[in-house]
Amino acid sequence: MNSIIIETFQETQELISQVLNRENILPQIEAMAKQMADVLLNKGKLIACGNGGSMCDAIHFAEELSGRFNKDRQALPAIALSDPGYLSCVANDYGWDNVFARGVDAFALKGDLILGISTSGNSTNIIKALIAAKKKECFTASLLGKEGGKLKGFCDYEIIVPSNNTARIQEIHGIIIHLLIELIEKELFTSQEENPQAPLFC
Repeated sequence: MNSIIIETFQETQELISQVLNRENILPQIEAMAKQMADVLLNKGKLIACGNGGSMCDAIHFAEELSGRFNKDRQALPAIALSDPGYLSCVANDYGWDNVFARGVDAFALKGDLILGISTSGNSTNIIKALIAAKKKECFTASLLGKEGGKLKGFCDYEIIVPSNNTARIQEIHGIIIHLLIELIEKELFTSQEENPQAPLFC
């Protein structure tokens, strides 16, 4: 039992080291966060989607932006396409492959940013959502794993976690999500430190 615990922590530690040693990943995190902050400054919104554990990551991303992360500040417009009634409705009528694209069609506007999360990079419904986002002239971003799958190179911004272990990929995605939120807060609210409740958007 102890060997499993130690091995799991060691695998995660090794993957974090790999991420830190890849020259492109850290600048990509920074660039993605900057674009997200710019979208919010321009009165756009962030829409996230994923399947299974990645849906939980999408919800986590959205709720800490619209709710609270590290500081008291203005709520930020971020949503996850995760309502079970909506998803079951669209899946029943249009198929599961279209659940997120339909949501993008319904809620996204030009200049918004759509974040697709897929540990394989091959989830058809995420691919279709990002295609729909491009048609609506939204910015696109993805959190991926393995070699990036079919989504590699498709989005304006992408971060690929170099692992074939889904659980380890999701753990790193969680760290990246927290980093994105922290960088967004820093970009938007550093100048408001003396009055964090002052309105940011007019």
